[in-house]
Amino acid sequence: MSSPPPLPEKSSPVRKPLFEDCWSCRILSGGGLLASGGYVFMQARKFMHLGGPTSMGTVAQIIFAAGLASWGLVVIADPVGKSTRKE
Repeated sequence: MSSPPPLPEKSSPVRKPLFEDCWSCRILSGGGLLASGGYVFMQARKFMHLGGPTSMGTVAQIIFAAGLASWGLVVIADPVGKSTRKE
């Protein structure tokens, strides 16, 4: 019994960052996420300001708005690959 022939080694393709160095793309998409987070937050706050009870749904809206805004900041800052490993 002979063993099967060895499989050729495949090199994995190098993954490029989504926006690479396109500053305007990062500003546009990150700004859109920041704006949508602000809109969701203001809608939740408007409901509370009008005297509505603070329910779990309102809290979930505020948390979701914070997540959208954070995502927008990460897209703008583009921290992937900028940190160096200490040896």
